[in-house]
Amino acid sequence: MNRFLALVVSTLLAATPGVALAWGNMGHRMVGEAAVRALPADLPAFLRTPQAAKDVGELSREPDRSKHAGRLHDADRDPGHFLDLSDDGTILGGPTLQTLPPTREEYDTALRAVGTDSWKAGYLPYSIVDRWQQLSIDFAYWRVLRAAQADPRFRAHRAWFAADRRRREAQILQDLGELSHFVGDGSQPLHMSVHYNGWGDFPNPAGYTQAKIHAPFEGELVRGVRPADVASRMAPLRVCRCAIERRTADYLAGTGRLVIPLFDLEKAGGIVPGDARGLAFAADQLARGASELRDLVVEAWNTSPERVIGWKPVVARELMAGGSDPFGVLYGSD
Repeated sequence: MNRFLALVVSTLLAATPGVALAWGNMGHRMVGEAAVRALPADLPAFLRTPQAAKDVGELSREPDRSKHAGRLHDADRDPGHFLDLSDDGTILGGPTLQTLPPTREEYDTALRAVGTDSWKAGYLPYSIVDRWQQLSIDFAYWRVLRAAQADPRFRAHRAWFAADRRRREAQILQDLGELSHFVGDGSQPLHMSVHYNGWGDFPNPAGYTQAKIHAPFEGELVRGVRPADVASRMAPLRVCRCAIERRTADYLAGTGRLVIPLFDLEKAGGIVPGDARGLAFAADQLARGASELRDLVVEAWNTSPERVIGWKPVVARELMAGGSDPFGVLYGSD
C-alpha cells in the first residue's frame, strides 16, 4: 500500500462522520476563507467580497475531492500534497529545502541518484510554486483586460474584454482555491515529515507514538477549531519581494521544525478532541497557512505587471499602458 493510500485508509477508519484528508474539509475551508477576508484593499474588489471568501474556501477542498478519479490521476497528483523530510533535514537523503532544484524533473533526478523518487518523497514545494505562478499570470491577464475594457479607444472589442475578464475572475478563484489547498497542506507538520502517521521505523529514543495520529489530529481535533480562532491568530502582512522558491522553502522549513513539538504534544495527551493545547496548536497552524496564503496572493498581484502574456507574447505592463489595442494579443492572432 503506498503512502497516500495508507493515509486515506486510516482516515476513513478514524473520521466520523466525514472523510478528512490533508487538513480535512473544515481546515482547508478556514485557511482559504481567512486568507481572502484578510486581503488588503488594493487588491481587486471582486476578490474581496464575502462570496469570494466562501468560494475560495470551498474550492480549497478540490485537490482532495478529486481523489479516486482514476489510477493515473491519483498516482501523479497524490505526492503533490506532502514532502518527506528526514530528521537530518534532507528529503530522503537527497536535496534539502534550501537546495531544491528549480524544476520537478531535476528534483526527481536528484532523488533517483540516492535511490528514491519524487513520487515516494512527495513534491509539495513544486505544487505551491506552480499554483502561485499560475495565479500571478491570471492577475496579469485580468489587469490588461480591465484596462482595455475601460479604454474608449478600444470600444470595438469592449464586449469581448468584459466577457474575458469575467472568465478570468472565475479562473482566479479556481486557481486561488488550489493554491490555498497546497499552502494549507504546508502548514500541517505531518505533511512535512517521514513521521507522517506515527513515528515509524526510525530511531525513537524519546518513545514517540507509533499510533496513526495523522487523521485524528487534522480531522477530529480540528473540528473543534472556530474560524474566529484562526482569524485572530493570523500574522501581519509580510511581503518579502523575494523569489517564490525561496519563500516557499522557508515557509515549509518552519512547518518541518514543528514535527517534534507535535509529537511531544501527543505524548502529553494534547491532541485528543477538545483538548485546549491541541486546539491551540491546530489553530496556530491553520492561521499560519492562512497568513502565508494571503501574503502569496499579494505577492502574485504585485508581480503580475511584469508577466509575459498572450500571443505573440508581451509584458503585461506594456499592454496596461494602452499604447495599442491588445485584442490581437489576448484573443490570439495565430
